Amino acid sequence: MLHHHKPALPLDKVLNRRCVEAAVMTGLALNCSINKKSLFDRKHYFYADLPAGYQITQQRVPIAVNGSLSYSLCIDSKMSQMVTKTVRIKQIQLEQDSGKSLHDDTRSQTLVDLNRAGVGLMEVVMEPDMCCGEEAAAAVRELQLILQTLGSSQAVMAEGQLRVDANVSVHHPGEPYGVRTEVKNINSIRFLAKAIDYEIQRQIEELENGGTILNETRAFDSKLGCTVPMRDKEGKQDYRFMPEPNLPPLILYDAKSLPANMNHQQVINIDWIHERLPDLPSVKRKKLVEQYGILPEHSFTLLNEEGLAEFFESVVKQTQMKPKKVIGWILKDLLSYLKQHSLTVKESPVSSFVLADLLNLLEKKEISSTAAKQVLAELWKGEGKTPLEIVKEQKLELLQDQKELEQICQAVIDGHKNEVMAIKAGNPKVLNKLIGLVQKKTQGRSNPVLVKQLLEKKLSG
Repeated sequence: MLHHHKPALPLDKVLNRRCVEAAVMTGLALNCSINKKSLFDRKHYFYADLPAGYQITQQRVPIAVNGSLSYSLCIDSKMSQMVTKTVRIKQIQLEQDSGKSLHDDTRSQTLVDLNRAGVGLMEVVMEPDMCCGEEAAAAVRELQLILQTLGSSQAVMAEGQLRVDANVSVHHPGEPYGVRTEVKNINSIRFLAKAIDYEIQRQIEELENGGTILNETRAFDSKLGCTVPMRDKEGKQDYRFMPEPNLPPLILYDAKSLPANMNHQQVINIDWIHERLPDLPSVKRKKLVEQYGILPEHSFTLLNEEGLAEFFESVVKQTQMKPKKVIGWILKDLLSYLKQHSLTVKESPVSSFVLADLLNLLEKKEISSTAAKQVLAELWKGEGKTPLEIVKEQKLELLQDQKELEQICQAVIDGHKNEVMAIKAGNPKVLNKLIGLVQKKTQGRSNPVLVKQLLEKKLSG
C-alpha cells in the first residue's frame, strides 16, 4: 500500500556519459566503425540475479561494429619466436550488468549479490577466429592492456572488472561449425586457456564416442580443472526483445556532422576522442624496441607487468649502463624476485634510483657482477642502505692490485695441472673453471675479463 503523500513515480533513466565515451574510445582502439546512431533494447529473461526481469542492451544497433584486435603469442617455450594473429571484433555494445550469484556447495544454497546490478557494462563480441586456449588467452590479455591504457576499465579479472564468456565448438575442416557450448564468467586468463582447452577435448571425445554436444551453459571449476554444466539452452529462449522506452536513440557526432550552435559539453564528438587516444600497447612495444634496442619478446614482458616499463625507462635514464644490459637485470633479477615474493613493481623494496646506483658501480668496474648480485640480495632486505654502503661494509670492491691478482692466478694454475693440460690440448672451455676458481679465491672481487686475460697470458707462455 502506498502512502498518499509519497506517490509512486517511474525512475528516470539517464545515460552515463562516461560509459559512452569509454565505449567509443575502446571501439576506436579496436579499429571499429562507430555508429553515429545506436539503439537500446530490453532483453527479457528471468534469473535470480536480474531483479528487474529485463536487461538493457543494444541488440539491434550497437555502438561499434566491425573491428579487429591483433595479438602476439610465443611459438616456442623460450619466448624467442613470436607470431602475430588477428581476431575480428563483431561489435561492442553497452548494457546493464546483472547481479552476481554466489554458489555455496557446502550448504547447497545460492546467495545473490546485487551490488553491481544496473551498473554500466561494455561487452566486446569477437568472431570465432581462435582455435585454442592459448590464442584466446593472448587476445584477452592484449584487450586487457588496451582497456587499462585507455582508462576504459581497470580490467582486474580477479575483482570481476573484466569477465570472459567463451563459446566453444568443434568441427572437421571444411564442415560447418558444431553445436557450441558457452563457458560463463571466467575470471582469470590462465583459467580461460585451461577452460577452452578442456572443453575442446571434452567435445572431441564426446563426438568420437558417438555422443552429441548440447547447446548449454557451463562453468569452469578451477579446482577440478574441468567445465561443469550450469543450465541448458535447448529450445531457443525467447528474450522478447523490444525497444527500450525510456532511452532515446544514442546520437554521436564527428567534426563534420557537429552543428555549429551545439554545446560541445552536451554531445560526444568521435573525432575529439580519436585525437586524444593514448599510445596503445603495440605502439609502446615498438617504441621500446626502437629506442632501446631490446628484443621484441622483452618489450612484451615489460608491458605485461604493470609499471615495469616505466621502472625500466627510469633505470636507463639514471645509469650509464646500456639498455640491453639493463633489461637483463630487470627481467632476470628484479622481476624474478618480485614474482617469487608475490610483489607488484610498485611494492618493490628496490627503487629504480637504487638499482641504477648499483648498475653504475658495476659499469664503472668498481665491483664485479658477482658482487653486484650480492649487493642486490642485501638491498632486497629493505634496510635503507645504499649500494655503496653495502659494498664498503662487506669489502666487495674489485681488487685493484694487479700483482696480487697475478699471484692468485698463478697459484690456481699451479694447483690444477689436469685443467691446464686440457686447455693446452685444445679445450678452451676448461678456462672458465679456472676463472671461477680465481673468483672464489677473491670472494667475487676480481674482474672476470681481467682474470681471463691474465690466465690466457700465463698459459700461452
